Amino acid sequence: MPREVEPSLNEKQFFAKALNEGIRIDGRAFDEFRTLEVEFGDEFGVCDVRLGKTRIQTHITAEVTAPFPDRPFDGLFQITTELSPMASPHFEVNRPSETETLLSRLLEKTLRRSGALDTESLCLLAGQSVWSLRADVHILSHDGNLVDCACISVLAALQHFRKPDTSTEGEKVTVYTLREREPVPLSLLHYPYCVTFSYYAKEGGEEGETSVLLDTTLMEEQLREGNATIGINRHGEVCQIAKLGGVPVDAVAFLGCVQVALVKVKEISAFVTRRLEEDAKKRDKGGLMAELSAENDRVS
Repeated sequence: MPREVEPSLNEKQFFAKALNEGIRIDGRAFDEFRTLEVEFGDEFGVCDVRLGKTRIQTHITAEVTAPFPDRPFDGLFQITTELSPMASPHFEVNRPSETETLLSRLLEKTLRRSGALDTESLCLLAGQSVWSLRADVHILSHDGNLVDCACISVLAALQHFRKPDTSTEGEKVTVYTLREREPVPLSLLHYPYCVTFSYYAKEGGEEGETSVLLDTTLMEEQLREGNATIGINRHGEVCQIAKLGGVPVDAVAFLGCVQVALVKVKEISAFVTRRLEEDAKKRDKGGLMAELSAENDRVS
């Protein structure tokens, strides 16, 4: 596997000196995110997120399938990630790297295991037919902070997605096309986002004293000495915390990070909601949705 290109000695020294002087190379504050852009595709469930130069696209698909025998009332939800050489030269096709494995696990813990999606609402016939949802996460450009960007992309795509309407007669399930009935939004119980903190030991500072950066670029990630990812929703409910080694962090300082994460998640959540509302207005111009609603009324 090709090795990732590491920062030069000059870049490392320049970065360390700037950090000790309270300066970030790109001019941002330590707790400032890069410019966030969220765009939705023509098809429901397609979301393109840009965080600085990091770009990730998520595509949600659904099909009717049989449930797991031990969970007859629950639909299925799967998240798959793809890091191709297009995103960064050191990624290889069909050879999952440590970055991809970690990304998959954090998305799984934050979104699926926390019960963000109401899987019981995906049940059509208990023990026989359920909706199976799949979120395909494609990393198009990698410039750091993949976890936070991917989490925004998946959650925004889930909110944007509409599954076909269905009806049940006895043991027969009918799935209607987009032209026959208006598609139905998913039932989401809460909206957890990830916020990743990167830690750097301060030169000349007290033992255990660290500088903390949010939304790190690729170079900042390569030079960090530890990191922690906090999955939290806008109500302050922590879904998961992952700190994988690195420099030790004071417990009180870590609690401060949780409070910062809550503030950032509220901002991100409000931004995504605003973009969803803008997309809904754009789609309803003159409208297909009005036409479908009228058709649904005639059918019922």
